[in-house]
This record gives sequence, C-alpha cells and structure tokens, in this order.
Amino acid sequence: MGLGYFLLPAGGALSLTGVITGNGTLIGLSWIMWVLGVLLLLRNRSRRPADPRELAAAAAAGDARAVRKLRTLALTARAQGRPDTAERLLRQGAQAGDVESMWELGRLVEARRGRTEAEPWFRMAAGHGHAVARRLFRAGGEPNRDEADPR
Repeated sequence: MGLGYFLLPAGGALSLTGVITGNGTLIGLSWIMWVLGVLLLLRNRSRRPADPRELAAAAAAGDARAVRKLRTLALTARAQGRPDTAERLLRQGAQAGDVESMWELGRLVEARRGRTEAEPWFRMAAGHGHAVARRLFRAGGEPNRDEADPR
C-alpha cells in the first residue's frame, strides 16, 4: 500500500483530535495530510501498468529502457508461473537485440523443452558477447559439454 492510504486515516485522526482539543495547529496539519493523501492516491491511480505491445514497439525502435521493462515483465511472468507469456516477451526482447533476453529465453526454453531447443538462443547470446553463454561453446562453435571455460 502507498503512503496515501496512511495519510488519509492519520489525517482523520489528527483532525478529530484537533477538534476535540480545540487545537488549531492539529486541524491545520490534518488538512495538509488529507490533501497529500488524496493527491498521492490520485497520482497512483493515473499510473497504468506497462502495455507489452507498446513496450515491444518501443524496444523494436531501439528504446533501451523499453527493452529492460519488457525483460522485467517477462521475468515477472516466469516467476508467477506464466511461462508462455514470459517466452513471448523474451522473444520480443531478443528480436530487439537484448542479449540478456536472449540468455533468459535460452534458460526458459531449456527448462521447458531441453538444451537442444535452447541452443540457438544460447548461441545467439554468445554471439552477442554474453559471457556465460560463451562458455557453453568451444572456439569452433561446437557445444562445450563439460562447460569448462573453452577460451
């Protein structure tokens, strides 16, 4: 919960105390708390969650912040047990060139369908310089089954 949910009842209690005791200062402070509480609630209401379609379009246009937000949405979806949504969002991030999305997509696909299907995503991440993904392949491009550092 936000601060607005605290300020409104606290302002009400302060207002009531000010009226009962006849303390004008408390009444003035309660008004400030009421106004701040209402403004914070209105501000939080005006914030809408990120639309994945808008983020995908911005990511495709090269907006790095949108790519990070898209990846965050994907990782949240994965943590919430929505792997299909996570995979779709990570694919959009990977298509926008996000190396971390490529790696995370590889990890998700590997968990769902095995290393063989994940290999193209790991290979793509390695090709874009992802340090951990590079360890999965030998210098000639062959999979590094022992996963020891091939370099």
